[in-house]
Amino acid sequence: MFELVSFLVMFYLGMKTFFFNKKHILMMLLSLEMLSLLIMSMIIFILSIYNYDSMMIVYFIIILVCEAVIGLVLLTLIVRSHGSDYIKSFSMLLC
Repeated sequence: MFELVSFLVMFYLGMKTFFFNKKHILMMLLSLEMLSLLIMSMIIFILSIYNYDSMMIVYFIIILVCEAVIGLVLLTLIVRSHGSDYIKSFSMLLC
């Protein structure tokens, strides 16, 4: 029961960080990574309860790594083209 409450608190904090820190793209990416790691830990917890195969965890970790790489590549391209990662410093219509 304690694990479920801690997962819900972490999910709330991750969503709060994502919605209220919209100044930098890096902070938004970090909060999305926190939510992804939370989902992965919830899957590990559920699979350990029911004694399922752990190959699903490996696939999910691969998807998380690909997501992080794509986010960092996009962040690098935005910083190189616009000079900073402030959201208000550029318009998405111009990209």
